[in-house]
Amino acid sequence: MLQEQIQKHLDSLTKPPGSLGRLEELALCVGLIQQTASPQIVSKAMLIFCANHGVAEEGVSAYPSEVTRQMMANFQAGGAAINVLCRHFGIEPVIVDAGVENPTRNFTREPAMTREEALAAIELGRSYVQARAQTADIIGAGEMGIANSTAAAALLCAFTGLDPSEAAGRGTGLDDAGLERKTAALRKALALHRPDPTDAIAVLAALGGREIAAIVGLILGAHEHRRIVMLDGFISCSAALVARAIRPASLDNVLFAHRSAERGHSLMLDALGARPLLDLDMRLGEGTGAALAIALVEASVRLYREMATFSSAGVSEKAHRENRAR
Repeated sequence: MLQEQIQKHLDSLTKPPGSLGRLEELALCVGLIQQTASPQIVSKAMLIFCANHGVAEEGVSAYPSEVTRQMMANFQAGGAAINVLCRHFGIEPVIVDAGVENPTRNFTREPAMTREEALAAIELGRSYVQARAQTADIIGAGEMGIANSTAAAALLCAFTGLDPSEAAGRGTGLDDAGLERKTAALRKALALHRPDPTDAIAVLAALGGREIAAIVGLILGAHEHRRIVMLDGFISCSAALVARAIRPASLDNVLFAHRSAERGHSLMLDALGARPLLDLDMRLGEGTGAALAIALVEASVRLYREMATFSSAGVSEKAHRENRAR
C-alpha cells in the first residue's frame, strides 16, 4: 500500500519517528496526491486571480474599486508583496484578469452573475491548471478584488448558516460604520437570494465573484490532474466551500496555508475541517500566505528525498528503536 510505503521511508530516516511533525505529514500528503513513493516539488506557480465586485457600491470596502486594476498593474510590474515572496521562493507568479473591467453585479439587488457566467469563470480557473499540468507540481491560489471579502463572507453564511455578524470582517480596514454597512449588505443579499447550499453553482452565481469562481475551477482542475493546490486566506478558502459542494473529493488535493486574521476565517476553516499550516496574523491576500506555505511543502519533500536513512548512515537499528520509544 502506497501510504505504508511512504510512511516506512519516513520512519527509516535518521530522526526519531514523527519528530519532524507536520513536515512528515506534508511529505506523505504530497506522495499520496502524486501517487508515488518518490514525491517531488520541482516547479511552483502562483495564480493571482483579479476581479471587481458590484457590491462595492454599498460602501463595504475602505478602498475604491479602481484599486483592483492598479494592484493588478503592480503585480505585473513585480512590486507587490506576493512578487517579493515569489521571487524569494522561486515561484512563478501568473496574473489573471478574471473580471477587473467586467465586475459582478451588486448582489444586494440582483445575482452577482448568471449561472452561465459563473460556469465560465470556473472554466477559466480549470484552464489555467490544464495549461500548467505538466509544468507545476504545486499551484498557489491568490486573489485581488476590492469588496471580495464581502463575497467570501456571503458564501460562508450561505454554506454554513452563520449569521452575517459572525462572518463580516474589516477587510481592507473598515471602521465601525463600514463594518455595519458590510453586515447590512450581507443580510440584504441573503434575504434576497435565499441561497440553497445544495445547488452550489446557484449560490456562487448569486453571491460570489469571478475570481472566487476561478479558484473553484483551479481546485476542481487540480484534482483532475493530480496537482496540489495551496489555498491562501479567507477569500481563497471560500472557493473551497463551493468546490466541496460540487465535488467533495476535490479537497483531497488542497492544502490550507494559514489562518487569516480576517474575522470569519477560523469559522470557515472549522466548517471545512481544515488545519492550516501557519498562523501569522496576516490578512493581505494576494497569495502571500500560500507562498510561505509552499516553501514548507517544498522543504518537507526535500527532507523526505535527501535525508540519509539509518541504514545508509550506518546508524544502528537498536538506536533507532530506542529513539522510537522516547
